[in-house]
Amino acid sequence: MRRLLLTPLLIFNTLIHAEVVEIDNAQLETLSKSGVPVIDIRLQSEWEETGIVPGSKLLTFFDEKGRSDAAAWLEKLKPIAKPNEPVIIICRSGNRTKPVSQFLTQQAGYTTVYNVKNGIKSWIGAGGQVTPAAPSIASCKTAKTC
Repeated sequence: MRRLLLTPLLIFNTLIHAEVVEIDNAQLETLSKSGVPVIDIRLQSEWEETGIVPGSKLLTFFDEKGRSDAAAWLEKLKPIAKPNEPVIIICRSGNRTKPVSQFLTQQAGYTTVYNVKNGIKSWIGAGGQVTPAAPSIASCKTAKTC
């Protein structure tokens, strides 16, 4: 009986402490340099067009038609960042990352998710460094992780 009472309490406690934190370019730079993984959820064509934040992990969430397979995507994310570890989510302009960040905190059990407010367009506009995406694309395609 005691165990039954503790389970909902633990779930409630996790939900209370889960949060999406909106970050700007300076915070993105600081957090990524400190080792928090950056997950770029854009399409391959977008990675190729703009390049990527150095060290980003490429993991498309929505396909060209706006569809997603959240469970499959989550399985690819877990080796990069577990639910108790912070993670940064980035897209083109910050619009797609909002629902993905909420999914991570509200349904997938992630406690700290950083959402890059205005995406990679803002990062580039502010002079943020990008690297060509081709090597990362090749690597994640070989490993079947993007």
